[in-house]
Amino acid sequence: MTSRRTFLKGASLAALTPWLSQLSWASAPVAEKKSSNTHRVLCCNIRVALPEDEAKGVGWPQRRDICLQIIKNHKPDILCLQEVLKVQSDDFRKAFSGYQLFGFDGPEMDANPTGYHGIAKNPILFSTTRYELITGGTFWLSETPLLGGSLSWNTARARNASWVRLREKKTGKEFRVVNTHLDHKAQEARGKQTKLLLEEAAQYPANFPQLLAGDFNAGMENTLHNAIREANWKDSYAEVNGPTEPGVTAHGFQSEEAKKNSKKIDFIYTKGPVKALASTIIKDKIKGQFPSDHYFVSADILL
Repeated sequence: MTSRRTFLKGASLAALTPWLSQLSWASAPVAEKKSSNTHRVLCCNIRVALPEDEAKGVGWPQRRDICLQIIKNHKPDILCLQEVLKVQSDDFRKAFSGYQLFGFDGPEMDANPTGYHGIAKNPILFSTTRYELITGGTFWLSETPLLGGSLSWNTARARNASWVRLREKKTGKEFRVVNTHLDHKAQEARGKQTKLLLEEAAQYPANFPQLLAGDFNAGMENTLHNAIREANWKDSYAEVNGPTEPGVTAHGFQSEEAKKNSKKIDFIYTKGPVKALASTIIKDKIKGQFPSDHYFVSADILL
């Protein structure tokens, strides 16, 4: 199965808005320096913008500046986001002026275009100083992957994957990044969505570098991760830190103690001639506030 390939229209990147100029008040840990030869990838489920979260003090307006600042502090070259609604997509476009955002442009392809019913997408941002976009596209994790908003296999919501093929300007090296978010309820859906992702990626030569990032809604012991590993993908975090379960990444704005039986469900996989040199779970807060209900995951990779 070959996905429909679409080209991104040049995204206009607005100047920083006044509220972004207030980010200087924030203090959060700054990421370790990386080699100029490595590529830093962040996988960030940022939590959809919900009115009910605002009533609890953890809505997007309360978290926006914190989320953007923490991500900026880690200086990503490539940023894979999940649970992104349009207001959040617009905020990232404004905040990351040296990046191009791919994978959100509408139409929404949903009968319920507002609130959590609106399809939360998985856009990719990449540094336009470092990379050139060769091509990219979106496909839906269903039996009809070219039909926007399509659902299959008892999935609770329409799920999709965004992908870009990039060329590093300095070296001319090309590679591919896929960003996704699997179903949160049905194991059948997660398994078949994973199978589709693997089949789509398998059309590329074995020696072509690929990255697969996302919220898999399943811990590393789940059978879907066995299928990914059997298809010659490597978990960047396990490659660096070993196969021991590191614990929760979806904390739900609660303490780790409250979520002590939860697993790491956010991953950055690599395939082909790619080596992970560093990988970490980002647990930063600013003034006691988390940027999301997930910890973010980073990986420094060498092509």
